[in-house]
Amino acid sequence: MLAKSIRHFSNFARNMVKAKKFVLVKHFDGEPKESDLEIVEEELPPLKDKEFLCEAEYLSVDPYMRPYTLRYPTGITMIGSQVAKVIESKHPDYKVGAHIVGQFGWRSKTVVDGDKPMQEGLNIKPVVLPDLKGLPLSLALGVLGMPGNTSYFGFLEICDPKPGEVVVVSGAAGAVGSHVGQIARIKGCKVIGFAGSDDKVKWLVDELKFDAAFNYKTTDVTKALKQAAPNGVDCYFDNVGGTMSSAIISCMNERGRISVCGSISSYNADIKQMPLAPIIQPAMVFKQLKMEGFIVTRWLDRWNEGMMQNLQWIKEGKLVYRETVTEGFENMTKAFIGMLKGENTGKAIVKA
Repeated sequence: MLAKSIRHFSNFARNMVKAKKFVLVKHFDGEPKESDLEIVEEELPPLKDKEFLCEAEYLSVDPYMRPYTLRYPTGITMIGSQVAKVIESKHPDYKVGAHIVGQFGWRSKTVVDGDKPMQEGLNIKPVVLPDLKGLPLSLALGVLGMPGNTSYFGFLEICDPKPGEVVVVSGAAGAVGSHVGQIARIKGCKVIGFAGSDDKVKWLVDELKFDAAFNYKTTDVTKALKQAAPNGVDCYFDNVGGTMSSAIISCMNERGRISVCGSISSYNADIKQMPLAPIIQPAMVFKQLKMEGFIVTRWLDRWNEGMMQNLQWIKEGKLVYRETVTEGFENMTKAFIGMLKGENTGKAIVKA
């Protein structure tokens, strides 16, 4: 009896899986610091029925993570999505070897109940990736994932662009901005982008074929738009907020449309002293503008539509992507901080 118990304990210990995760130990105050997050090692329990074990291969760092963490208490696993490989399974829909996308947070390995939603209030379960036809799996976190659908639905559904219209995109060299600008081109619009470096501006014009692009750090936004869009702006996709957005809105045409995706210019600001910007109400009223914010989960029931259309545009050579890849799970925080500083071009990814 004793020998049997020892063998059972030995097998149990041998089957225990260790995982690493980043824990939020302090809410971000201004620019995130590496000390705000701590790597913790933990042992994962054996699988129960309908559970599976997956190992992260690619993890996403995104601007939304900065403000969203304020919704949660310290001690949580840092939020975020990842592409992971199923390495053990007791669920018929998640087979060993399959690659999935899930909101598992910053974790190296995760035990997942495949029948339960990953996020409270949203019926989102881990998604088994289809055959991407030789494209990198990491694209499921970018142009073929949440940023891709943010671009597709957030721009087309809210701005409703027409051929020949002028579209302005701020944060134009990021994962979403660079994608939106290309969709605008596909729809026959004139596209103007604002980004934070001369190299990014060159990329937008030379590779993504924006009609014009400007470094907002060295250019007067209003003067730039008078030069590039002398007849005004019809659609504005806003990723940054702040004074830049006020300037762009002041240059819009009557019945212009504004899709508000984010306000990254203020994400690192002191929440007790948020930055001020010139008022936009006069332009909104006298030009009869429409301004609408959104969260991409509004279109969950059409998720596959956006992914498949973006995939088709990639195959046709109409949609170009770029990734800034950081190597090593332990460098998640560095990649996150760098992304918020604008150090990435295109989608910021961590390869575990």
